[in-house]
Amino acid sequence: MKKFNYINSAKKTFKIEAEAINNLSRQIDKDFASLCDSIRLNDGKFIIMGVGKSGHIGQKISATLSSTGTGSIFIHPTEAAHGDLGLIEKKDIVFLISNSGETDEIINILPSLKRLTKKITSLTGNKKSTIAKASDIAIGIKSQEACPLDLAPTSSTTAALAFGDALAIALLESKGFTKKDFASSHPAGKLGKKLITQVKHLMHAGDDIPKVSINTLLSDALIEITDKSLGITLVKDRSKVVGIFTDGDLRRCLNQKIDINTTLIKEVMTKKFITIGDEALAIDAADIMEKNKIFTLVVMKKDKNVGVISMHDLIQARIL
Repeated sequence: MKKFNYINSAKKTFKIEAEAINNLSRQIDKDFASLCDSIRLNDGKFIIMGVGKSGHIGQKISATLSSTGTGSIFIHPTEAAHGDLGLIEKKDIVFLISNSGETDEIINILPSLKRLTKKITSLTGNKKSTIAKASDIAIGIKSQEACPLDLAPTSSTTAALAFGDALAIALLESKGFTKKDFASSHPAGKLGKKLITQVKHLMHAGDDIPKVSINTLLSDALIEITDKSLGITLVKDRSKVVGIFTDGDLRRCLNQKIDINTTLIKEVMTKKFITIGDEALAIDAADIMEKNKIFTLVVMKKDKNVGVISMHDLIQARIL
């Protein structure tokens, strides 16, 4: 049996589908803007329908829209014909996805959709199709299928998926959607933790903060570092933090043969150190540590020290 070149086949598919996505920017027009305005200004739901592969794409688009601030649900046309039309209200906009534009399950309920909805919109590969002609806003995109038989939906579904992402991002940006907004709909899992966990939720505070006065011997400061197990101690002049001393500072002292039993901490402390606010996101603390190649941050609230957070705290909380 002749050995088939699977890699070349895959590369050819990637190229065809990449071209399909690139062609989208040349195919969308003012109808795309009209669709965005209609969705953004509407008080009702944005309902997506599709059958087969288009239905799977529709479900993903609906999920992406909902998670980025645009209320959306997916209804299967067959289920709609058997009762789910009751979910649709007169203020809702329906978005129909069909590459051919001639999907029977959708065409059969078009009269009902005309009666029940505020507006019918569609995404098809043929603007002269039955579904496109029945739409108030008809978006048309054409794609050459990667399938050599021109049968299996490949490039067309890839393009439809990319179109859905473009729609979601355009709406997100137009509304000024923020990380905080995103977090409200993603409270669970690692993503949710990244978006809602603040530094104050993970920091060491109160008696857990390693701290010594400026006139503390270096040897005594090392005991404080060891006891609190954070690899750092704050150096305070009365109530104000004037420096820090870390494991890295200790290595430098040992390399310079500094006597830890006679040297005061103020003589070897790091005076310029990086801080972070207690209400900052924990993921931002991680970003600061990584960029500056450090493992701890001093946490401040206004001008007052309230804690210390370490890279280990972030890893333990599964922020990283």
